[in-house]
Amino acid sequence: MSTVNRTGAGAADTEAAADAGAGTEAAAATGYRPVFRVREFRPVFAAHLLSVLGVVIAEISLTVLVYRATGSPLMSALTFALGFLPYALGGTLLAPVADRLPARRVLVGCDLLCAACAAAMAAPGTPVALLLVLRCAMAFVAPLFQGTRSASLADILGDGEAYVLGRSLLRMVAQSAQLIGFGLGGLLLTVLAPRGAIVLTAAGFLGSALLLRLGTRDRPARAAADGPRTSPLAGLRSVLGEPRLRALTLLCWLPPLFFVVPEALLTPYAAGAGASTAVLGLLMCAMPVGAIAGELWAGSALTARTRSRITAPLAAAGLLPLLVYAVRPGVALLAAALVLAGLSHAYTLGLDQWYVDAVPAELRGRAMTLLSTGLMTLQGVGMALAGVAAEFLPVHVVVTGAAVLGTGVVLLLLAGVRRTGGSKRETGPAAK
Repeated sequence: MSTVNRTGAGAADTEAAADAGAGTEAAAATGYRPVFRVREFRPVFAAHLLSVLGVVIAEISLTVLVYRATGSPLMSALTFALGFLPYALGGTLLAPVADRLPARRVLVGCDLLCAACAAAMAAPGTPVALLLVLRCAMAFVAPLFQGTRSASLADILGDGEAYVLGRSLLRMVAQSAQLIGFGLGGLLLTVLAPRGAIVLTAAGFLGSALLLRLGTRDRPARAAADGPRTSPLAGLRSVLGEPRLRALTLLCWLPPLFFVVPEALLTPYAAGAGASTAVLGLLMCAMPVGAIAGELWAGSALTARTRSRITAPLAAAGLLPLLVYAVRPGVALLAAALVLAGLSHAYTLGLDQWYVDAVPAELRGRAMTLLSTGLMTLQGVGMALAGVAAEFLPVHVVVTGAAVLGTGVVLLLLAGVRRTGGSKRETGPAAK
């Protein structure tokens, strides 16, 4: 039972009204600062930062640990890949849980499970096979955690402007953690053994669980506990069976499949261009830096109406900078193209608003879980397909082809979204 419930219904109503008022205030302002005025968002943001850094550190440390134990590059690469592979299975099977159980219970439970897995990884003598199983277990519950958190943001911030900006902040944290976390993880491994670094991961998950347990209110589950049970496939049909929701889900899923192609093939392209490893590192940062800058600009400088209006043009044009691969660009031109492609990710703020408008409240947890599942799975598929294509074609041809094909796919998806109703927010309250 939460602290709010123990203080009585009157205190709970007062606190809920205060949070709703803060969410409304955040929604009425432009920029990210007002979102932090919502009391419950601050611990959610801090918990996200802790867990994301923990995952990044665990990925590096576990890869090093497995390589030292086996001496096998294949096993080391497999350890990293296991962060992606269980997503599809976990997200599909666990999606109904996001609406069946209270959000706080799901989030804290996932964090505690991941902390236990990390602690077991750090235990001396843990065999490699068990390390891989534990890594799979952490990845298996990750889409449930992400989907439940995304759905609960709408409860904390409302489903308008503040929700979009809150989602954007969490997305930027994830992007920044990849830029900073890998470097931080490398530094940690110069002073700590891999198992010692994984202990920090366990501590991060425990800290996240504590923040969510003490810093957020205990809200009831969205779906009735005694309602009819639905299979995971039925949940998938309920999301993809509605035309507008299906069109928006595909628009969230498919463009990233093409955006990951240049990132997946940067190493062979840079090697062919004679670039150093330092230059390769800078190129790897180019698209994430552009994505963060694009979201910051859209969230800080634009109104909700403007963000909605530029969603379709930015999504349609996002892959076009990658056509520069056709002329085999040098490092400077390539870096500029990757930054431009990253900047186009500002379209995701408008798309987030369209999506939350289309999802019924009782289906929100399931839909968000499946959304994150498909996103991660298809990015993994995109990386794999890029690698296969590059075995038979030059890298610059593969990336150019992905840009052309991806642009065509995005245009078809946008046409489908328009047929199913366009953006409700363009003329709604948030547009004023």
